[in-house]
Amino acid sequence: MSRIFGDVRQNGYVVPDIEAAMDHWSRVLGVGPFFYFDRVPIEQFRYRDQPSPLQVSIALSNSGPLQIELIQQRNDAPSMYRDFLAREPRGGLQHIAYWTHSFDSDLQRYLSTDFRVAQSGQIGADGRFVYLDCEAHPGTVIEVSEISGAKGDFFAKIAQRAAQWDGREPVLRR
Repeated sequence: MSRIFGDVRQNGYVVPDIEAAMDHWSRVLGVGPFFYFDRVPIEQFRYRDQPSPLQVSIALSNSGPLQIELIQQRNDAPSMYRDFLAREPRGGLQHIAYWTHSFDSDLQRYLSTDFRVAQSGQIGADGRFVYLDCEAHPGTVIEVSEISGAKGDFFAKIAQRAAQWDGREPVLRR
């Protein structure tokens, strides 16, 4: 557990082919089911403090208490995902995420240190997120994700379904 952020709650993998990644994770690694969203409605997305018209597909599942997120960027909009695939064309672990119910105060605390927001956005009400630059540790970045309200409830549902998964129906398309 991080004394600054708390428990790591999610590993986020940027992949060039989300269908192949879901197949690998479910069939080879036994993780599933994946809740798959072909186009995620991200609002107010900003990259390096500039608006960017990001389009992504996302798949979510759990391996025990750790959420696994698979992300495939569907356009060439500026983002940390695009930057990551330019360096790692086969994809891989791009971020670790910490979750918070106190987004505003936690973000202010992080920004009062050496962390800076590299990209940010929102998915639904109470679904803000930021990716923090980690120049001292290049490669994997830190995401801080608000999980109040519906987003937190949905994440709990994903974990519950994963704990009960029998290996059938590895992808739940939304």
